[in-house]
Amino acid sequence: MSHSNGREAGRGPAQERHRGAVTLRRGSIPSSTADQRLLDSRGRGDWKTRDAWRALRILSEFVEGFDTLADLPPAVSVFGSARSSPDTAECKLAEEVGGALARAGYAVITGGGPGVMEAANRGATEAGGLSVGLGIELPFEQGINDWVDLAIDFRYFFARKTMFVKYAQAFVVLPGGFGTMDELFEALTLVQTGKVTRFPVVLMGVAYWQGLLDWLRDTMAAGGKIGPVDLDLICLTDDVNAAVRHIVESEATLSVEQDAVRDEAVARKGADQQAAAEQAADQSREG
Repeated sequence: MSHSNGREAGRGPAQERHRGAVTLRRGSIPSSTADQRLLDSRGRGDWKTRDAWRALRILSEFVEGFDTLADLPPAVSVFGSARSSPDTAECKLAEEVGGALARAGYAVITGGGPGVMEAANRGATEAGGLSVGLGIELPFEQGINDWVDLAIDFRYFFARKTMFVKYAQAFVVLPGGFGTMDELFEALTLVQTGKVTRFPVVLMGVAYWQGLLDWLRDTMAAGGKIGPVDLDLICLTDDVNAAVRHIVESEATLSVEQDAVRDEAVARKGADQQAAAEQAADQSREG
């Protein structure tokens, strides 16, 4: 989705919403989004007819995302508020993080919007890295920021959220609102439940996040709702270099662990084959 700043003779600014190959302007822009229509329980009469077609549209979003991002280099998803002004501390920190990640060889993935997302994309682009934006159709216009090199607009949140995790080696989460919290706790849940392998989650902005971490420790963990080890899934820092180093080291550790598991599997297979061969030889001699 994006705004157009162009004007048509006598008709004023032409507001636009992009949905894949379709461009909608002015009165053609619907009052609701695809997600709203999918999840609205009041339209039960349409479910048998429309939801079957929606399934194909949902599939097409996954295909488009997978195909577009398949060749993406190692990447890190960066989250934060779209409402942050460029002169705020979190935007300045996001720009530094974007640049540091790019110099470390990572592409930077954001939601493609303004605020912290735009700052992270700008930092990555100015550092010579690849800047990715995964936009979403919203009731209010937001648009893909100008620092994104590769952009995809999604109708459905769940298709977009899959791309944030599937094509990233880590999450960096800066101060934000409900959407930022949603991405943070979804990542932590996926790691905690083993749905994804080790996945570094870095919170940046100590003053902003410390109260949340205190509550997780003193209320949630103390009450047995999560285990003490679950708090170790989060790295809290204001140091950009420390954040990038944590991501790089976590990736290296995971690679070593995966190599060890692979070597163990190969050794076990070799031992099983040797045992089978010896058993066959013994049976041959006895026969």
